[in-house]
Amino acid sequence: MVDALVIGAGPAGLSLAAALGQEGLEVQGLAATDPTAPWPNTYGIWVDETQPLGMTHFLKHRWKDCVVHVNHQLMPLQREYGLFDNQQLQHHWLKQCQTHQVQWHQGKGIHIHHNATGSTVTTETGLQLRARLVIDASGHNPAFIERPKSLDVAYQAAYGIVGRFSRPPITPQQMVFMDYRDDHLAPEARAQPPTFLYAMDLGDGVYFVEETSLAHCPAISLEVLEKRLYQRLAHRQVEVTEVHHVERCLFPMNLPLPDLGQPVVGFGGAASMVHPASGYMMGALLRRGPALARAIAQTLKETPEGSLHQLSQAGWQALWPAERLRKYYLYRFGLENLLDFNSPRLNRFFQTFFSLSRPQWSGFLADTLSFPELISAMLVLFGKAPNDVRWSLMQSMVTRGTLLRQTLLPEKPSASG
Repeated sequence: MVDALVIGAGPAGLSLAAALGQEGLEVQGLAATDPTAPWPNTYGIWVDETQPLGMTHFLKHRWKDCVVHVNHQLMPLQREYGLFDNQQLQHHWLKQCQTHQVQWHQGKGIHIHHNATGSTVTTETGLQLRARLVIDASGHNPAFIERPKSLDVAYQAAYGIVGRFSRPPITPQQMVFMDYRDDHLAPEARAQPPTFLYAMDLGDGVYFVEETSLAHCPAISLEVLEKRLYQRLAHRQVEVTEVHHVERCLFPMNLPLPDLGQPVVGFGGAASMVHPASGYMMGALLRRGPALARAIAQTLKETPEGSLHQLSQAGWQALWPAERLRKYYLYRFGLENLLDFNSPRLNRFFQTFFSLSRPQWSGFLADTLSFPELISAMLVLFGKAPNDVRWSLMQSMVTRGTLLRQTLLPEKPSASG
């Protein structure tokens, strides 16, 4: 029996397996695909999030000129943005796994059995893997994580192209964080849920352009996003001349928190670690993974004969302490409001949001503010917002009071909750 079995070999699973190995634990991994298979999507992050972690050198691209287009206004963000070099980052974690003798198995776990001292995962081929603790990092549709059911899941969706164009689709050497202009759409389309352009100059005449739906229930279809992207480009007399890569993204923004009393610990999307109001998760993985690994290692060290329950609770507590639960529900409250906003109101909201002080809006997006700092930022936002935005927020305090109450007295969710 090993100390830990990590399920999944994407950024969440691979990074956590490496972190557990660094803590001196005996670790195995189980992944449905080859852990060395390239990751299909791009992963962006603000450069200042990587600096305290010593991971800035894993960025393949960096932009100082970052802007948003909201409410017919161009707003410079004065903050540097980057894209990870997927191959380099993946190789780094694989090498760490190899150094710490993490053994990977390829297959799909279809059954799990628990006893007082550990768990046994059985794959579709009958392979049985035993561990003191199983950590499920297999994504938003996890293998073994239990969570309350929800019919109101909002999805972020995006359709993007990496390639060459007849003319630059954005200002060269620039990164466009959000462009909510909708002048390329017919009047009836503008009444539909808003989408925005996320784009960047990758150098050597290559650009990445992506039409994105921040969040909607039900999800905006990828076909709609593709159509809107080409309409946006055509309106600016831009044609696609070469397609190097097509990116399709679809993931839930507001999955209910998992049952925090269950014997399997989640990580990444399986643990609802996506930022409910922005969709970002890479920064959270990098910051919270080592803390989770330390908590598991420390519990094993202090209680070598301890129960599975003790170990899993130590893991869940490291991931979701009370303050983080409070912030989660406050972010959920923010997302629920954004879902109700039409395009003009959403533009006015983001114009106000990005007029906050940089520490406030950047900390909000990165989830690095303390709970009191988050409350303070949202109060400033409320005070600066136009009347229609403010009135919507006030109404929501009544209709979504449960989320606000949970920020004060957060309850640990259960699968039946």
